[in-house]
Amino acid sequence: MTEDKKTVENTEEMSSNFIHTMIEKDTAEEGDYAGMKVHTRFPPEPNGYLHIGHAKAICINFGTALKFDGVCNLRMDDTNPTKEDVEFVDAIKEDIHWLGFDWEDRFYYASEYFNKMYEAAVELIKKGLAYICELTPEQMREYRGDLSTPAKSPYRDRPIEESLALFEKMKNGEVEDGKMTLRAKIDLASGNFNMRDPVIYRINRLHHHRTGDKWCIYPMYDFAHPIEDAMEHITHSLCSLEFEDHRPLYNWVRDNVTLPSKPRQIEFARLGINHTVMSKRKLRALVEEGYVSGWDDPRMPTICGLRRRGYTPKSIRNFCDRIGVSKVNSTVEYDFLEHCLREDLNLSAQRVMVVLDPIKLVITNYPEGQSETFHVENNPNNEADGTREVTFSRECWIERGDFMEEPIKKYQRLYPGNEVRLKSAYIVKCTGCKKDEDGNVVEVYAEYDPATRGGNTPDGRKVRGTIHWVDAENALDATCNLYDNLFSVADPEADGKNFLEFINPDSLKVVEGCKAEKAIADFEAPAYFQFMRTGYFCIDPDSTKEKMIFNRSVSLKDGFKKK
Repeated sequence: MTEDKKTVENTEEMSSNFIHTMIEKDTAEEGDYAGMKVHTRFPPEPNGYLHIGHAKAICINFGTALKFDGVCNLRMDDTNPTKEDVEFVDAIKEDIHWLGFDWEDRFYYASEYFNKMYEAAVELIKKGLAYICELTPEQMREYRGDLSTPAKSPYRDRPIEESLALFEKMKNGEVEDGKMTLRAKIDLASGNFNMRDPVIYRINRLHHHRTGDKWCIYPMYDFAHPIEDAMEHITHSLCSLEFEDHRPLYNWVRDNVTLPSKPRQIEFARLGINHTVMSKRKLRALVEEGYVSGWDDPRMPTICGLRRRGYTPKSIRNFCDRIGVSKVNSTVEYDFLEHCLREDLNLSAQRVMVVLDPIKLVITNYPEGQSETFHVENNPNNEADGTREVTFSRECWIERGDFMEEPIKKYQRLYPGNEVRLKSAYIVKCTGCKKDEDGNVVEVYAEYDPATRGGNTPDGRKVRGTIHWVDAENALDATCNLYDNLFSVADPEADGKNFLEFINPDSLKVVEGCKAEKAIADFEAPAYFQFMRTGYFCIDPDSTKEKMIFNRSVSLKDGFKKK
């Protein structure tokens, strides 16, 4: 069991929602599932990397099982051989474990049930509830009908024995692709078009990553889904809202096929977040067309991208819990996701001093060749994190923006004649600066007050400004990746527009030559930090001790408006 899973089990209680109310009723003494262990499942298609929307589904399925002391399966929905990839299977497992959940020994593939699905299809044919149809896809659309006109198929009354023989030929590879399908025989006049004799099997001569070339017919998801759930004795099949209209078909298959259990499907609204896209097809386009560096690019809404950016499992779980579980689709502000990360990192991230845009500060009255150390708290919100030593000498790096030769109104940092506090070190008074031949400031000069060691003022004078710094004699060069929203508009998919037209050209700024406390090189990815006065950062996996790379997870400013 992972440490994160222990955290989920021991300290986090999933907020109650309408799904829990329904399950409580189902498992009550007179409920349909009385005395049964609550059993859920998470069934992703292994055709891409999971994103933040999947994280919500993971939290709902695994979290609901934990809440009711039940269990949750992980099942790969590999019913479509054109899309599966082992790379995605491994990535899905890694993401779920990272979020803090575990399926223990309950890992399955939908393809494990292909024999049962075939048997179920034969059973329906024998019951007169399925038939072989030879309409082409174009004809099927033409004969689909509308709300006032029933669908039709000239093959609907085909004799049972004939359909059985043709289905056997389909299975044996004796029928060409697209020539025939197996359709459920339900109701051609149904107001729910999913019930108008839907296709439940089609021919598809493609290699399957697990079953090879054993099958050339494959079940449709709406047929396979309830069978998979029933074979695993799932009690509650928790799905996103687009499956609500498919529930009657789910129940029809469940009730007309001989199965070991009868699961219940419950739907919830999918997660939408502004300034991003969730479609796997569109995310794939971003990767394959080079708009991002890969599936784990920190600008992507994928779980691996968020992880590389510096999001913590707890922050994502809290986000998924606090947005709630609803039956109505809505869009959540990206600012709220960032707010949840700040909350977590504010309590857990170590503070360090890193200068992103360095300029030299020379303390002219500090003895040349002298060096001393100061103790700086690692996290003012957690005394148990202790302190660390930082060195100090005559020359330091400070932020270029912390000096103005001619200050603007209310500017409280360095300018000629003004005093500031160097964090945890000394109070210094600016005495001037040095410029190059183009008039650019290249060095700032100041004098320190030896009586103010630690930043105190024995005489009680007020010093308003405090700035961070890094000892120039003991600094580490670093690169910082500053990330922003990948899209420049809140809804890049509005009105059918091409989402690629709204790529934010400033979504990544790479800042070289940053100056960091040297001790930071002792940490390894994905260590989280608050760069004082700058933001929350983490170490990138490509970072080395020789070339430190940090990713900005989120700025210090919280744009989420608390209501």
